[in-house]
Amino acid sequence: MTDVAVLISADAEWRAARERFAGLQGGLTPFGEFFEGSVGGRCVVYARGGWGKISAAASAQYAIDRWQPKLVVNLGTCGGFAGQIERGEVILVERTLVYDILEQMTDPEAAIRHYATRMDLSWLREPYPQKVRRGLLVSGDRDIVPAEIAALRERFGAAAADWESGAIAWVAARSAKPCLILRGVTDLVGEGGGEAYGAPEVFHDGARRVMGDLLDALPGWLGCARPELFQG
Repeated sequence: MTDVAVLISADAEWRAARERFAGLQGGLTPFGEFFEGSVGGRCVVYARGGWGKISAAASAQYAIDRWQPKLVVNLGTCGGFAGQIERGEVILVERTLVYDILEQMTDPEAAIRHYATRMDLSWLREPYPQKVRRGLLVSGDRDIVPAEIAALRERFGAAAADWESGAIAWVAARSAKPCLILRGVTDLVGEGGGEAYGAPEVFHDGARRVMGDLLDALPGWLGCARPELFQG
């Protein structure tokens, strides 16, 4: 049993975390490496979850079953919609939604609602340790398609998207585990295309900065938790 399980999804995100904690020894799960540490007196397991909804869901359930954390945290990156959000902004996720479900036999809205999750953040106290935008993050097993941005904005009110948050939030909710998802914008996508499309170094550089900021702020975020969260 541990206090906190920190799930980190994409390869570039994990590299940034591993560089930060190079001296910590760990082990392996079916999804990759993990290592253990302490943050603000709390026992923390950092685990590589893997990219995409399948790995994210499976690794989240694995972490919950193996370490029985009192809090699940997902730190990572997202792509922003140009004109709606800025590079470097951090989203404190209040709602998640999986947008790449295509149901053509019955009610497509019911299918979207099935995997939507509203986060219970009542355990989290202000002031927060960093500037954030509270709101929705949409997830799909795909990079943002420029031609779909207008529909995602109009249909859901989205300003950014990632690959894993929807799956992690859904699994945590069904295991009745408090969950904190923080995602920073590494690059923007607009009608003309994406800053990182064909230029992966843009994403890698952005991921290093975002993860550095999130890991720096993690002690503060755990300090914002109501004490009763870690009791028992």
